[in-house]
Amino acid sequence: MSEKGRGMSNLGELETLVLLAIMRLDVEAYGVSIRDEIEERTGRSLSRGAIYSALRRMERKAQIVSTLGEATPTRGGRAKRFWALTPVGMDALREAIRNSDRMRQGLEEQLSS
Repeated sequence: MSEKGRGMSNLGELETLVLLAIMRLDVEAYGVSIRDEIEERTGRSLSRGAIYSALRRMERKAQIVSTLGEATPTRGGRAKRFWALTPVGMDALREAIRNSDRMRQGLEEQLSS
């Protein structure tokens, strides 16, 4: 049975970047920090809307879960929503990385020039 048939969903580039950023940030992974991490590491500028759309989409797919932190005065009494990978998300990320690695096999010389 295919990966998709077993409930594994393919990740797009943005979703892959978001999951990797969540892993890097660990307990500090919230919308703005995720966006900043991606921008810092890739130079890619993303809108908050793009990040939050991806987060909601991945949450619906059970690839990530969120928890609310404490409300803080610096945020006008609003709480941050923190994100973490689920086992489903980790499996999807591993599969995306394996697929990318398989596609690059044999192209190292062309890609390095």
